[in-house]
Amino acid sequence: MDAYLKLAITSVGDLLLRDQITHVIGENAISNASLVIPNYQRPYKWTAKNAIQLLDDIIDSKNDNKETYRVGTLILHHEINEDNNENKNQYNIVDGQQRIITFSLLLKALGNDEIKFLQQELSNNPNTIRNIPNNYRTLKGRVANISDSDKNDFLEYVENNCEFIVVITSEISEAFQFFDSQNARGKKLYPHDLLKAYHLREMSDLDDAEIQKIVKVWENLNQNELSTLFSDYLYRVREWTQGNIPWELNEHNIYKFKGVTRQDNYPYAQFYKGAFVYAETVNQSTMPFVSGIQNLKRFQLITPIIAGKPFFEYTKHYFEILKDIQNNDKYEGYFVNDNHIVKTLDLRVYKSGTGNLITRLLFDTAILLYVDRFCPDRPSKVDLEMLDQFIVFVFVWAYSLRAQYKRLGWVSAQKYIMGAPNICNSFNIYKMITEADSPVTLLSALSESTSPLPKAIILEKINNYDKDMKPDKNIIYDNYLS
Repeated sequence: MDAYLKLAITSVGDLLLRDQITHVIGENAISNASLVIPNYQRPYKWTAKNAIQLLDDIIDSKNDNKETYRVGTLILHHEINEDNNENKNQYNIVDGQQRIITFSLLLKALGNDEIKFLQQELSNNPNTIRNIPNNYRTLKGRVANISDSDKNDFLEYVENNCEFIVVITSEISEAFQFFDSQNARGKKLYPHDLLKAYHLREMSDLDDAEIQKIVKVWENLNQNELSTLFSDYLYRVREWTQGNIPWELNEHNIYKFKGVTRQDNYPYAQFYKGAFVYAETVNQSTMPFVSGIQNLKRFQLITPIIAGKPFFEYTKHYFEILKDIQNNDKYEGYFVNDNHIVKTLDLRVYKSGTGNLITRLLFDTAILLYVDRFCPDRPSKVDLEMLDQFIVFVFVWAYSLRAQYKRLGWVSAQKYIMGAPNICNSFNIYKMITEADSPVTLLSALSESTSPLPKAIILEKINNYDKDMKPDKNIIYDNYLS
């Protein structure tokens, strides 16, 4: 069947009670339309506050005698399965899930119990499990205060006067192009949500149980930290290693994380897919145990990602490594433990303010790249000694930037990384890491390129701090020169 795009306007009642999409431009109404929440959708995150706001908006519209209340755009992917005619009317919700679920709960609270949409199995996510019953109870309690005659009028208004604008496409890629990166009430979707959807679509070879397991692991990660991982670390380090200036990860450049698909047969794609499969095969065999070697690393920060399931494993891998290097606990993690420089940087005075946050991000990102390139999953004593030496150099490099600017912003930081003239220690340390063939080579190059700033500059910077937050000058400078 040829790809197509359809536009329609349909009432809430037609859509949720009569399974119809009416007023399709240039065509007849669509009947027996089965709305489905695909497994790549986010959980139901609307709270009682959001549900009541929607209810109040509808009441205001009715009281103002508005003939129609447009509740937003619904983007649907018509999933056509030629081998199974039973699915020919399945419409996956790409955008509008939060509103559709909330309208279904409102109709149920108003006395409509036969809503097919609510009979489908939803994801086993804590947000969904909590918010659906909470919002239903809240809506039911609110409409209980409406008299029976007024309730019938209100129900009729919700069914017939509340309308969705509907975009329907048979191509999932087109559906996501129309996706406006907005959830209900204007909250912007994170780029990693779009990446999640893309890579779930690349997992058609997996059964539903395995997909649900992968999604559950993803959803159990802290979503704000996951967003930061992609936007502040993974995206920026990819750009810096290539000599580019990164600004913001968004829907226009997330293609950098789409990676190599099973259909890609170019030599470079075959090489990276082959390397990944080889590492998987070796790690699952008895070879590491028999030979005494460690598992082979399946990922590198600056190489293409393998699309589908490996993307989710890649994400969790770097999520955990970043957590490790940012936790300086003496007894936890494998890489950064009880480091005296990191102890100083963890003081409250260095964890506030734009300049300090930027500098720490540069510091942590360089360590992340070093660990990724040179440290095995379980580093030896020699590996950790080399890492400690690198931390000294990257500290001098990153905090030379902080010491030379009174007010440090991203423009100055980006110039510093790219090699700004007349700025001490201004060079692209990320490219230097990726171009080194061993830790010894890298440390040698850094010793030639990095020079500690004069003590007067460091002490002047410390004198600018408030008395109650001011650290010991000698400790700071001793660390800086370590």
